[in-house]
Amino acid sequence: MKENTPTQVKSPLWTRDFTIITLGSVVSMLGNTLSGFAMDLMVLDYTGSTLMFAIYNMLYLLPNALAPILIGPFLDRFSRKKTIYTLDFLTAGLFAVMSAILYTGRFSFAVLAVANALLGAIGGIYYVAYDSFYPLLVSEGNYQKAYSVSATLETLTVVMVPFSTLIYRAFGIVPLFMANTATYLIAAVMETRIRAEETYIAAREREGGESAGLRRFTGDLMEGLRYLAGEKGLLAIAVYFLFSSVTGGMTGVVTLPYFRSAFENGEYIYMLTWGMGSLARLIIGIVHYNVRMPVKAKYAIALTVYISLALLEGAYLFCPVPVMMAMTFTIGLLGMTSYNIRIAATQKYVPDEKKGRFNGAFGTLSTVGAFAGEAAAGALSLAVSERTVVVLANALCLLAALVFIGGRKKDVERIYNVET
Repeated sequence: MKENTPTQVKSPLWTRDFTIITLGSVVSMLGNTLSGFAMDLMVLDYTGSTLMFAIYNMLYLLPNALAPILIGPFLDRFSRKKTIYTLDFLTAGLFAVMSAILYTGRFSFAVLAVANALLGAIGGIYYVAYDSFYPLLVSEGNYQKAYSVSATLETLTVVMVPFSTLIYRAFGIVPLFMANTATYLIAAVMETRIRAEETYIAAREREGGESAGLRRFTGDLMEGLRYLAGEKGLLAIAVYFLFSSVTGGMTGVVTLPYFRSAFENGEYIYMLTWGMGSLARLIIGIVHYNVRMPVKAKYAIALTVYISLALLEGAYLFCPVPVMMAMTFTIGLLGMTSYNIRIAATQKYVPDEKKGRFNGAFGTLSTVGAFAGEAAAGALSLAVSERTVVVLANALCLLAALVFIGGRKKDVERIYNVET
């Protein structure tokens, strides 16, 4: 049909600025993946408790939840580029300090908890700044391709997880933190070279409002919340992903502990199983880069994906390992498709001068959901098995998909069914 015919794209995707932001992101993601999984293993080794592991994760998520809603209004008036590279410099410094502390043998759960909370605050601000700045570097008609590149490269960094585990077991976590220091420094320096003009600042200032200070911040914040509340489709998407984040928080807390308790060398079985999901994300990312999804079918594809993900993720832990691997491969295919449809459509739909506030509100809802999910999973793990927690979490996500995405078909369809 005519509406499903791919649009001829004349603008190049790989501009100078897009290349810089992509390479810088890959460098920092590689370092972060190296240290992140090892930090999880260290906490589990040190505490031996799923509940303490949940508390550790919540200490990251609490500031991570508060930061986006607080910083979003400012990022519609100030430079997102400067925010991004400044935060990368700060993260490099934090990992350097952590390396020095751990090298001297002064490790404690409290030290790691404080560092994790700081990383949570930085990550929350960075998420809004990056997600609001990235679309400005994508040429018209290339949103689907750009987000396919972003997600595919993020998936590729997962190959560092086995190396992370081997290095941690052999040498401890200090070399990984030192590597992270270097990668964030490299990324920050690269990001300072981006030349894109941030014209949204002038557009935002022309809208008027309070001149400065707390009253302007409060006004901007309330305006952003009113914007989201007034956009029924965006609100439905945001609320569904709130519940999706609750599910992710619940399953994230119990999955690795389950594998470690159910299998000998369980962390390697975990990596192998979810490595199939990463392989699938890589494959479908390449497909999405080269093949445009049919515009009029995007909503139907998304709803089908949301339902299928809940069913698969709720059941896979009850299956033999080879079947689990096949299921996580399918989950990877569907998850990448879900991400690409949602991020490309919403970032195209929201005006540049409102992206900071929208992404801030969306990020806060998602992180609050993850925080609530981790808290719930930590408490439930004292009473029921990890697999039961996963089933309950995905039952909630299935219900949310049916109510908020299925129940708001016309509003969500108007956002999803567009050429990106």
